[in-house]
Amino acid sequence: MKILLILSALFAGASPYTYQKCELARVLQSKGLDGYHGYSLANWVCLVQYESSYDTHAINHNRRGRIVVSTDYGLFQINSYWWCDDGQTPNTHNGCHKRCADFLNNNIDDDIVCVKRVVRDRQGMNAWYGWKNNCKGQDLSHFLDGCNI
Repeated sequence: MKILLILSALFAGASPYTYQKCELARVLQSKGLDGYHGYSLANWVCLVQYESSYDTHAINHNRRGRIVVSTDYGLFQINSYWWCDDGQTPNTHNGCHKRCADFLNNNIDDDIVCVKRVVRDRQGMNAWYGWKNNCKGQDLSHFLDGCNI
């Protein structure tokens, strides 16, 4: 019984969390993403909407045919080939010097440090297909509607 209590306490802290749009916008603003490297807060919220649907535990596999070539992790869908090491992706560049599992918890501080590194790269937000295909060049003001920001 004691072991069951300990295990349930451990997993309670690791449970998936899905942000509400305005809640996330306030967090991202407080962490300095509004205007970071020329991208408005609405761009960041849009990116997260289309990449992970605001889910801190989102995982998506990128395939070439039936073979997984890389995996995207967490709220911002940080890629295992370019930005983190998942122990499975061959020849990872690990540009953020992090384990991919670090992006699957509810503390997004390290995720934000990494995405700031990603947008400083020459691709900027084009590194994310969700942003490139759904947010780039669009009026994104509705992503902050009702947020009082």
